[in-house]
Amino acid sequence: MSSTSPNSRPPLVRRLPLAGVLRVGRPSGIWFKPALSSVASVGPPNLALLALGRLDLAIYTMAGSMCALYAHNRPYATRARALVWVVLGMVGGLAIALVSASLTTNAVVLVTIGALMAAVQKVLCEATRIGPPGNVVLTFISSASLFAPQTLGQVPGHVGLALAAGAWAWIVGMAPGLIRPHGPERRATAQALSTAAAHAATRGTADGHARTRAAAAAAVQAAWQCLLASGARPATRRALERLVIRAEVALTAPADTDPERLRLWARELCGAGRIPRADHPETALDELLGVDAELAAPAPSLWRRLGPLAPIAVRTAIGCALAGYVSLALGVGRPYWALVTAASLYQANITLTWSRSIQRVVGNIVGVLVFAAIAPLAQASQVALVLLCLACGFGAEALISRNYWLGTVCVTPMALLITEFTGYHQAGELITDRFLDTIVGALVGFVAAIAVTNRRAGNRLEHALTAVDRARELAARLVAQPHPDAAALESARRGLAAALVDLRATADAAAGEWWQRALPEERVVLAEQSAHRTLAAVARRQGLHKPAATQD
Repeated sequence: MSSTSPNSRPPLVRRLPLAGVLRVGRPSGIWFKPALSSVASVGPPNLALLALGRLDLAIYTMAGSMCALYAHNRPYATRARALVWVVLGMVGGLAIALVSASLTTNAVVLVTIGALMAAVQKVLCEATRIGPPGNVVLTFISSASLFAPQTLGQVPGHVGLALAAGAWAWIVGMAPGLIRPHGPERRATAQALSTAAAHAATRGTADGHARTRAAAAAAVQAAWQCLLASGARPATRRALERLVIRAEVALTAPADTDPERLRLWARELCGAGRIPRADHPETALDELLGVDAELAAPAPSLWRRLGPLAPIAVRTAIGCALAGYVSLALGVGRPYWALVTAASLYQANITLTWSRSIQRVVGNIVGVLVFAAIAPLAQASQVALVLLCLACGFGAEALISRNYWLGTVCVTPMALLITEFTGYHQAGELITDRFLDTIVGALVGFVAAIAVTNRRAGNRLEHALTAVDRARELAARLVAQPHPDAAALESARRGLAAALVDLRATADAAAGEWWQRALPEERVVLAEQSAHRTLAAVARRQGLHKPAATQD
């Protein structure tokens, strides 16, 4: 259920929040994995170049090495393919940038190319749902490379270095699978159980009931997506599916669920021991049911997923281009920093973009001060330069899940240290340029986001409401049948759950837009209420819902 009252009518112009924007949250459950991957993938190539006396080439190996930051939440079967595409995307962007840099030195042209590439990278990352760090790393590498002195004859060798480092990053990303082959699936299931336990603990009466249900539903849906992406269904995956079903039951019957049992299972999954056993009634044992049907269903085409992202693409292209042009007009020597700042801001709606703008500015300013403190040490020794860069990379990935600005505190000095690979620069000049580019990128980028409104948000909400209504009607018809097909019933239940998650995400995104027509809040609330009642009826019909006292 939405926490918004059905009778409330939000204003057309949203107030942009300040409270909580910089609040530090709990770290990600796997914060150490991307942090260690950063060190393992960046360290060896940079140390090899240091030994060869060619640290000036590190920007090219960094392009491939940073690919190891992606796809940590994916099963290893799909992670292997995802990382291949990330490496190809990174190297492809680098190649376009280097060829452009070798053909022209016109800064306006290069900024324009960088802005267009940033828009493409943004929408592709969103459409493929590659996850953190999204388009920011891709845009940073390609934009910086646009302003690297280059000749056409050097391009193949530099691209080859990036490709070799990308191959090493692929190995780093896949290596944990040798120890815990089902680690991502276990973590996703544990997260679903934990959030479901938090929801069950409300017993349907606490003020945070709607909020915890939305979070639990999203986590359950993410767990199903992870399990479906893992391919074959060995015993391990079947055991995890049973646990996810228990998390789903907690959504429909929180008062009859034992939250401590769910938390215990989540803790056991996070370890290296056996998967806890969650038995179901005999009628449900074979009916982890719509899984095979869901695997056979065709996924939406990439083109269909790109359609709703058009406003974000336009925002990114215009905002990045204008930020770069203003930076050039101010005489800043590295306009790509302003471009990258603007590219990093754009989120699902204006409210989130505003929050990211504040976080980016605060993090960059603090990060510039950190660089000022460590610059003398970095300029004293190339070994110290490489080690400091590795430390900043580790810190960025370790902290960014707690709040974006904390990660940026480490990203900023790392970006400034990378410029030192090609030769030492005046620290004062670097600090001034970075400060100006941060302010310019944030201000111009946010103004562009306001100017390019997402007028399709209301239409997408209508489509999401229609999808929920249809899924609910299908599930209700099956429940009403004397002997419904078990696989069809399970498929309908999961389809309705997925439609509800999509509705809540679409409604939240639309509610955060700056200026648009009034949203149908009452319809959203009523649709969620009726859909949750239908889900509970389906669970009872499947025999999945048992009071906590009788659960195994």
